[in-house]
Amino acid sequence: MKIIITGRKCTPRDSFKEHAEKKLQKVERFFDDSAEAKVTATVEKSCQIVEVTVATRGMIFRSEERAQNMNEALDKCVDSLIRQIRKNKTRLEKRLREGSLDSVIIASEPEEEELDFNVVRTKHVSVKPQSVDEAILQMNLLDHQFYLFRNAETDEVNVVYKRQDGGYGVIVPEAE
Repeated sequence: MKIIITGRKCTPRDSFKEHAEKKLQKVERFFDDSAEAKVTATVEKSCQIVEVTVATRGMIFRSEERAQNMNEALDKCVDSLIRQIRKNKTRLEKRLREGSLDSVIIASEPEEEELDFNVVRTKHVSVKPQSVDEAILQMNLLDHQFYLFRNAETDEVNVVYKRQDGGYGVIVPEAE
């Protein structure tokens, strides 16, 4: 697995890089060599944030954690990624390397296997052409966390969403 470590508003120390490579070995056993892990460390006034994103075969696993120091945040991220993989084991093993998840035994917690997603509501919405600003305004008026709309400029279906940092994001589809 290829590991890329970057820093925002900081330069990660070599000790953090070594710790990250060591911790990501726990996650590496779930994936083949084509997997790529991106570790991003950010320093803010009151805390440090570590984000780990693992991409492989069209699947993306992501975890972001805050802590007083980077190593602690990294440990939480890796634990969160392992929990995600364990929780969705049955669904994931079809997409990941055949049997790779079966061969790994993770003690500490019992397996949580979910057979089907529990869809409790289906909602039909009209998708009218709007600008990104209009879509954000409509999302705020509805007091939702995200809003689906047809982008008036590109005529594609997009999603705007509220970010944890108070900003907004736009999801744009990309053909594979």
